[in-house]
Amino acid sequence: MSAIRCPICPRGCSLEEGQTGFCKGRANISGKVIAINYGRVSSIALDPIEKKPLAHFHPGMKVLSVGSYGCNLRCPFCQNWSISQSFVPEGEGHTSPEVLVKKAEELVKNRNIGLAYTYNEPLIGFEFVRDCSRLIVEKGLKNVVVTNGYVNEEPLLELLPAIHAWNIDLKGFTEDFYKLVGGKLEPVKRSIELASKKSHVEVTTLIIPGLNDSENEMRELSSWLASVDRRIPLHVTRFFPAWKMTDRPPTPVDTVYRLAAIAREKLEYVHEGNV
Repeated sequence: MSAIRCPICPRGCSLEEGQTGFCKGRANISGKVIAINYGRVSSIALDPIEKKPLAHFHPGMKVLSVGSYGCNLRCPFCQNWSISQSFVPEGEGHTSPEVLVKKAEELVKNRNIGLAYTYNEPLIGFEFVRDCSRLIVEKGLKNVVVTNGYVNEEPLLELLPAIHAWNIDLKGFTEDFYKLVGGKLEPVKRSIELASKKSHVEVTTLIIPGLNDSENEMRELSSWLASVDRRIPLHVTRFFPAWKMTDRPPTPVDTVYRLAAIAREKLEYVHEGNV
């Protein structure tokens, strides 16, 4: 049986029967690439919506946040590496979309607005997000996706009608930076452009000393984002050493404020994070 290319992200893993992709969450099973992390919830919590972070989407409310495992990037500074870079072996329990949606409904009394797909990279589990999000819409609740945006257009466009809000990581604004994390910049820019036409979008950039903290890069990033829509909120966020990047200190707080001020020259809404 010949190899099959995974259609979900620009990496396009070519998978032989039984082979698992780079993301650890998709595999060729019986001649079809499927999400083997389907329904495998590694983390679940009722979070403030601001924690996603979303500052302009139902502020003051909460969202039931669920994550699985796996990611299609390899950021050495990953803040959620114990989830995103883990692998859940066969035999672990599964959670159905119906069970999650019922739990989301039950938590409406606790100011829950719906479901957020987060913690790991949710879009590698495209089928699970799709199935849950359709049920959430039927219940009159909201869907939130927190993603690195490294996804192909076809699956993104299929999800868009059911997703009410996105937080998309724009990890840097150079191809060199995206090489560091194992991806490419242009697909992420395209995701932001497409999602912002249909849904509420906010963008997060984690500022790492010596890597993406130049004033020029922030001017280019914020200018491009403003060309899409200057009302898209940008979260300029402080880095703390994590996973494989413990060789540099946390981002100086004044760096975060300085870069946020530069972004405000172009964007209407800029928020400093982790300060």
